[in-house]
Amino acid sequence: GTLSGNPLAMTAGLTTLKRLRDKAVYEQLERAGERLCAGLTAAAQAAGCATVTNRVGSMWTTFFTTEPVFDWTSATESSREMFGKFFHAMLAEGVYLAPSQFEAGFVGLAHTDELLDQTIEAARRAFASISLS
Repeated sequence: GTLSGNPLAMTAGLTTLKRLRDKAVYEQLERAGERLCAGLTAAAQAAGCATVTNRVGSMWTTFFTTEPVFDWTSATESSREMFGKFFHAMLAEGVYLAPSQFEAGFVGLAHTDELLDQTIEAARRAFASISLS
């Protein structure tokens, strides 16, 4: 690979693996994922946008649909047009998401409660702006 044997990449990887030995890290990621996704759901509901946000731990995706999303077929039945509008509205708010609803978003250890709250507020404004369009 591109970084095979690179001392900086090896040190970063080893440091990350050592940090991941601590079980509290996974609890922090779980709480952060729950906080963000609950906030996104509430923001969408407040704006009248029909969404389903699926989450496993710190990995999540928001779909514009009223139906459960559990496989490829149900994912493709959600509104790609609305997701595109949401993606661009979030980008205008300074939040970069994966550009497709078929990709996952991730919460990391660098995401503090303050950053998560800022992201939720950006989503609140983004959902409000796309619900008017």
